[in-house]
Amino acid sequence: MDIINEAIAFEQSKMKNMSTSDRVVASREAKRLVLALNEVYKKTKDSKLMDIMKRLTVKKRKIESRLKGQPLI
Repeated sequence: MDIINEAIAFEQSKMKNMSTSDRVVASREAKRLVLALNEVYKKTKDSKLMDIMKRLTVKKRKIESRLKGQPLI
């Protein structure tokens, strides 16, 4: 269950003072973790895994919104 520990560590990591390239790497890492957890979830159907995936997805969306920036009006 190393992937679960990686996901929890990623979720608890601080995301302040990140450069653009750091945000890109973090977004890709979040995607990798979600997809890996999804493969485990397909076999076990554990609701705790689904909760972890949801929290990681929220964090990934926040990172990506910072990458895209505010829309110009």
